[in-house]
Amino acid sequence: MSASPEFIEYIKELFGASLGVLKEGKFFGGFAFKSGSKQFAMIMDNTLYFCVNDKTRPKYEALGMEPFSYATKKRRVNVKKYYSAPEDLFEDNEKLIVWAKEAIESAYTGIERVA
Repeated sequence: MSASPEFIEYIKELFGASLGVLKEGKFFGGFAFKSGSKQFAMIMDNTLYFCVNDKTRPKYEALGMEPFSYATKKRRVNVKKYYSAPEDLFEDNEKLIVWAKEAIESAYTGIERVA
């Protein structure tokens, strides 16, 4: 299932001008948000995912948020660079913007690779 135009517009409205000029676009059935050259958020199947790094990932995991995942013929792949946004963020726009700014920072600081 792809991201619905209505949900994409809803998220755009929530972000508003608070995050500066954003680049956006469709990809593989989803929708991407970029700040500068880095993607910090995406919508897949009407779920908002934020970029995380090793510092921010534990906060998402503690709240029970799941990483973006997809199925291949052989297995399910978890993409631990993106975690679903908590539902309560949609009820508190100021908090949503704080988390979005943190996701932008995470996109630029990257993820440590664990062997």
